[in-house]
Amino acid sequence: MKLTPLEKRADRKDRNKTGLDMNLVSLIDIFTILIFFLMSSAAGVEILTPGKGVSLPQSSADKTPKETLVITVSGPDILVEGRRVATVNEALATEGDLIAGLKEELDLQAKRVVIRTENQAQGKAITIMGDKTLPYALLRKVMVTAARADFSEVSFAVTPKAVKS
Repeated sequence: MKLTPLEKRADRKDRNKTGLDMNLVSLIDIFTILIFFLMSSAAGVEILTPGKGVSLPQSSADKTPKETLVITVSGPDILVEGRRVATVNEALATEGDLIAGLKEELDLQAKRVVIRTENQAQGKAITIMGDKTLPYALLRKVMVTAARADFSEVSFAVTPKAVKS
């Protein structure tokens, strides 16, 4: 039986074809498990890491922190989300309870639009992360300044006490 050139070509193509079969079902299963793992670990508890020179007070509270605006009072500086807005000495030396640099930054942060409706209530919440030796006069000034900038919900960052068994 004589093959036409077209049939010979098709026959050669079939002979040289390597049989590579991939089972994509198992790969899809692996990717599904990987995505599930990444999503569940991303939705975990937020852990605030204190800056250098900040020794947080201990507490027996077991309430998990919400994602809020963080004011850090560490060493010589007052920081909002890591940006220096005032120094501790300036804040303690000011007359009255208003810290001007902090108020300006909090007003700026308050103007930001909250996109998700479930985060609307968290828009006016702050967390103060300060050293346990922080003078009350400074803490009071920070809280009054936050209240004047319409941040009504104030939380304090603490470290959990060791549970006695």
